[in-house]
Amino acid sequence: LVLSVRSNEAEKIAALDAGADDYVTKPFSPRELVARVTAVLRRVRPALAGERLACADLEMDVVAHKVRREGQMLALGPTEFRLLRHLLEHPGRVFSRERLLDAVWGQDKDIELRTVDVHVRRLRQALNAGGRADLIRTVRSAGYALDAEA
Repeated sequence: LVLSVRSNEAEKIAALDAGADDYVTKPFSPRELVARVTAVLRRVRPALAGERLACADLEMDVVAHKVRREGQMLALGPTEFRLLRHLLEHPGRVFSRERLLDAVWGQDKDIELRTVDVHVRRLRQALNAGGRADLIRTVRSAGYALDAEA
C-alpha cells in the first residue's frame, strides 16, 4: 500500500507495477486508510478461522500449527512453518529471496538473503524425509516455488 502526495498517473502505474497493492494520495481520512488496509489484507491472507491449506500430499492446519505429508505429522520450526505457509498460500508462484524475506521475516528485519536458502534447505529436509518427492522447486536466478503438481 503506497501513501503519497504525488498523484500523477505515471507514478501510480510505476508503484503498482513494482508490486504495490494499492496507491492512495493525500489527503485521505484515517477511516479510508483503515478500509484500504483491510481490503489488501483480505486479498493477500485468507481468514484464519479453521484455516487449512493443502497442496499435493501436503496439508497444513494453520490454527493448530500442524503439518502432515502423506498423513504423517512433520516437525517444523516456527520459521519453516511460516515459510511453508507462505508457499502453500501461493502454490506454483515463484518467490525471490527478497520477497520471501519480507513475507516470512518482515520488512524491518536486517537479515542476509542466504538465510532464506538455509531455511528452504531445512524445510526440504523435513518435507522430503523418507525419500518423498521434492515439493519445493528452485528456479535459477528467480527464487523458489511450491510445486502444485509434484
